[in-house]
Amino acid sequence: MTFNMLKAQSLDISYDHKKILDDFKIDVEKGEIVSIIGPNGSGKSTALKAMSRLIPVQKGKVFLDGKDLQLLKSKSISKVMSVLFQSNEPPADITVEELVQYGRTPHKKWYERTKVEDLDIVDWAIEKTGLTALRNRQVASLSGGEAQRAWIAMSLAQRPKLLLLDEPTTYLDIAHQLQLLELIHAVNRELGMTIVMVLHDLNQASIYSDKICVLSKGIVVNYGTPEEVMTKDMIRTIYGVECEIDSHYQHRKPRINLVGISPVVAN
Repeated sequence: MTFNMLKAQSLDISYDHKKILDDFKIDVEKGEIVSIIGPNGSGKSTALKAMSRLIPVQKGKVFLDGKDLQLLKSKSISKVMSVLFQSNEPPADITVEELVQYGRTPHKKWYERTKVEDLDIVDWAIEKTGLTALRNRQVASLSGGEAQRAWIAMSLAQRPKLLLLDEPTTYLDIAHQLQLLELIHAVNRELGMTIVMVLHDLNQASIYSDKICVLSKGIVVNYGTPEEVMTKDMIRTIYGVECEIDSHYQHRKPRINLVGISPVVAN
């Protein structure tokens, strides 16, 4: 029997009697890139935290490769899943290379020394993220974009089957945003790594995703391929803006061209 890589089943989360996630459901197949989109405050980051067991849920279950996430040991989870959120604080005085090496920790026993295989994977992750020239720099001395790439490199060095990313393009300029998304796409295709990420940019979500999950006020209002999800009606209803949609010349995915505020919102 084969299982999907990640399945969230009817998750409910509330804070101070306010429901943040309401019957949240998502089913991510192995090897897919899935983006979660929605307005600010719609519950995107909360969903990611719930699916990584960082916060408790009041109702529902999460399954990782067919296994109940709540019943798994933390080390077993970290061998399969890597999670990267926006705010990360590295240990004092740690270099880029040392940070990336932490990604190999779940695959080693406490008494094991670093193996040649581990060093090769660390080198690969540093090179993939364009950090070769910065590998001996302290992470604390890096720019926001450079530090973000260092954390991404650590996650890649973990060689997870599933990678969860919360707005990975934050702090990056446009060129580095596209480079990072191309990297994520390449890793997905080369290693078969399943990726679930929260994104704000609708075009980036459309171009780089196999499936898109649309959240609004904690409720999944649409889940499907970019062609199925990225419609004028959805964008008008969820974001309150009018748009035109054509096809991206290279990726052949829906491309959203914003026109203006929807008259319904304006009034």
